[in-house]
Amino acid sequence: MNTSKARITAIGSYVPEKRLTNDDLEQLVKTNNEWIVQRTGIQERRITAEEEFTSDISFKAARNLMERYDQSMEDVDMIIVCTLTPDFKTPSVASLVQAKLGIKHAGAIDLNAACAGFTYGLHVANGLITAGLNKKILVVGAETLSKVTDYKDRTTCILFGDGAGAALVEWDEEQPSFLASYLGSEGESGKHLYCANLSHRMFEETLADTDKIVQNGREVYKWAVATVPKVMQQVMEKASIPLNEVDWFVPHSANLRMIESICERSGYPIDQTLHSLVDFGNTSSATIPLSLDKGVMEKKLQYGDKVLLYGFGGGLAHAGLLIQWTL
Repeated sequence: MNTSKARITAIGSYVPEKRLTNDDLEQLVKTNNEWIVQRTGIQERRITAEEEFTSDISFKAARNLMERYDQSMEDVDMIIVCTLTPDFKTPSVASLVQAKLGIKHAGAIDLNAACAGFTYGLHVANGLITAGLNKKILVVGAETLSKVTDYKDRTTCILFGDGAGAALVEWDEEQPSFLASYLGSEGESGKHLYCANLSHRMFEETLADTDKIVQNGREVYKWAVATVPKVMQQVMEKASIPLNEVDWFVPHSANLRMIESICERSGYPIDQTLHSLVDFGNTSSATIPLSLDKGVMEKKLQYGDKVLLYGFGGGLAHAGLLIQWTL
């Protein structure tokens, strides 16, 4: 039985103006457009300006939401920003967004579940509202990955871009959005995708001495393709709904080949999958809200649609979330 009392009531997004195309990358590393498209499906990414940070693009995504849905932020009582690229270690991006929005009575926290971040953020917002602790929560997934990308490493620099997406989650016991969820993590494999900070050590190994993103793409690919289809089924079993009744699948936009493999293994049709990677690349916690908003803009997502979100990546954390589209 669904006990949720939370509804998604608005969505918005923002991407920086600057484009980084595959042709541009040819000038930086040994690669070419055909090689990148064949392996990833990505054609270009958006890149923040030198003095443009995660709080800036989070605010712009929230402002886009406000303008399109005629929403006020005055009564928001919690802000959750999902990111692995905060402006500062402290204050949180959420606190900076709270200041930019001028909200006086809102809690503010950052959540880092990497590429699963936005899905985790929605899950937390649903829990807080359903428990009666909050009434209106702004959830943002935003990244400035270009600032932690090594543009000499062709295995990672071809993937990552910057962007932000935002959603409002509000109390509504009559028409909740949230149907079922499943969260997980395999921390023992975290060494396959990391960005070092205070420590450069993990487990008993000394990792690369860099503050940029490091990824063992092959291992992450194998893990995702093995894990995601299984858990998709578990989410559907929790909801007592067959997978073939899902209208749209919205996975993390990591790599088009990975998405194709996940769809093949799960038996879900690729043409009912929403992603944002062709134009924006891998934006970590921003990929799913960008994909959802793209679906709204293209009039694919319709009121009442069942949508299965699945975030997966650094951690290795993952989260499946089945929602009913209520916009």
